[in-house]
Amino acid sequence: MSTPAPGPSVLFVCVHNAGRSQMAAAFLTHLAGDKVEVRSAGSAPAGTVNPAVVEAMKEVGIDISAETPKVLTVEAVQASDVVITMGCGDTCPVFPGKRYLDWQLDDPAGQGVASVRPVRDEIERRIRGLLRELDG
Repeated sequence: MSTPAPGPSVLFVCVHNAGRSQMAAAFLTHLAGDKVEVRSAGSAPAGTVNPAVVEAMKEVGIDISAETPKVLTVEAVQASDVVITMGCGDTCPVFPGKRYLDWQLDDPAGQGVASVRPVRDEIERRIRGLLRELDG
């Protein structure tokens, strides 16, 4: 049985949970290690993670090829301290005491790796900023 992370928990939400939220979760997991509990989900999850997103993350040394899109549940929101939507218009159940952020990011769906890179780099920049806040 695993023990919960001692630090905060963060949930990334995007409609298909196949691009932006997967990249954000992967960067936070990569950079924070076990200091932060990381989840990602979507209201209408795709069948697989966007292949261009998988490729773009491989370029920065993060392998998300084994990830699968997950459905957003009320329980996932309740279990998270910070809920971040990825500019996709997805709505989450709102609970008191949670921090909600909306990161306006271009949707990489249907785009090639070249179009995914700037989104990936912006997500990494925001994750680094979020980590500084969480450590604060």
